[in-house]
Amino acid sequence: MPQLTTVTSSDGTGDTPHVFTPVDIIGGVATLESNTGVPIGNPRLTFSMNRAASGKRKFVMKLSMPVVQDNVVNGVSRPVVVRTAYAECTLTFDASSTTAERNHIRTLFAFLQDHPITKDAVENVSAFY
Repeated sequence: MPQLTTVTSSDGTGDTPHVFTPVDIIGGVATLESNTGVPIGNPRLTFSMNRAASGKRKFVMKLSMPVVQDNVVNGVSRPVVVRTAYAECTLTFDASSTTAERNHIRTLFAFLQDHPITKDAVENVSAFY
């Protein structure tokens, strides 16, 4: 069982890496946030591992990245979330799967995220033809 700890990751922009620090674990869902100084704008990362009645194991990782802008009304400025990007990864394994099989699918899925077809679809919001 992995211990919940700080997760540091780059977003590929060359800017300062995102540092996600543990917030809490509720109902088997571990939550981490990257402090932006504006709590409503904190990117959030969650992890969970569940066992279905069938014995299958289901790992879920979710990321939300809000975009915050200042809204000025009557000379008073306050931050508001104007949009949020979401990502979700679900990996499901049979109860009889081996460590090698689980490692293989996790690694393959990670590499596919960097494939040109994935990049084109996501970055250009392109449909397939």
